[in-house]
Amino acid sequence: MKGRADGERGKTMRHLELCKDESAGAEGLGRAEVIPLHEEAREPRPKREPRPARGVRRAGWLLVACGLALLPWLYVLATGLPATATVAHWPVLWVGLDALEALGLIATGLLAARGDRRHALAAAATATLLVVDAWFDAMTAAPGGDFATALAMALGAELPLAALCGRLALRALSRHA
Repeated sequence: MKGRADGERGKTMRHLELCKDESAGAEGLGRAEVIPLHEEAREPRPKREPRPARGVRRAGWLLVACGLALLPWLYVLATGLPATATVAHWPVLWVGLDALEALGLIATGLLAARGDRRHALAAAATATLLVVDAWFDAMTAAPGGDFATALAMALGAELPLAALCGRLALRALSRHA
């Protein structure tokens, strides 16, 4: 809520009811009791997490089923794809991936610097992109110097940044859980 101080978040408003004799005459106003408008909410914490809504549960199980359905497809890919491939838009692929990483790093940094909790989402997505980039760099590099460069970039930049982003995301999620 706008205008609230940080210390007032999560507090409930308290009702003040006047008795008949206090509201009947002006003399009752002189002896009115001052009662704070805010006090700590003292609701017992649930012992277990609330059950997600039916639609969320269904979506979750649908995602699990889709993931399991991909497992046989992995075998088809592993045994059916050629060892080499020519890619028409190779530069666009790598520029696009690195541009998404840069956007993710900038967004994560700006959101984290502002104290915005949404930095956890950007950090998780950016960590994923960085790990994918490290993997693809290493797996598509030619043997020798190209592979050594890809490995150095993965170990020296991409994976450490991915670990930092992952840590930021996990810290934010554990703090607000």
